[in-house]
Amino acid sequence: MKYTEKISNKLNDLLILTYDAKRGYKLAAEKVDNPAIKKFLEDKANQRHNFGHELKSEIVEYGNLPEDSGSIKGDFHRAWMKFVTTISSSESERMLEEVNRGEKKILNSYNDILNNKEWILPNTTRDLLSKQRDAIKSALETSKMYEEVVS
Repeated sequence: MKYTEKISNKLNDLLILTYDAKRGYKLAAEKVDNPAIKKFLEDKANQRHNFGHELKSEIVEYGNLPEDSGSIKGDFHRAWMKFVTTISSSESERMLEEVNRGEKKILNSYNDILNNKEWILPNTTRDLLSKQRDAIKSALETSKMYEEVVS
């Protein structure tokens, strides 16, 4: 497999996770009542939308086609999010827990790509992924803060 294909495949993996995160944030925003948490979740859904466009552009730069949908795992996770809100006494807390779980997974994926010693990423790709990873870290910290407040 060519170098550009390997990177494109990894970027497409991130793109799929980004689609999943966007949908997860949207679902979580629909399920919470707290206005501050709702705004945070809506903002993160929009951020992931923008991340998706950035990743698509990067994939096209490598001469490949970007994925156009999320994963089956993401569909199952959102179904689980819907289910747990029906049995949980604190929808906000439970939604934030699920958001945190998803963010940790995507954060690990970014770190795997950025720390991979098998290839050297071009600076533009490394900068983009680092910027997005740092934003995800920040969102995770904020989400944890909100979770502590509502628990």
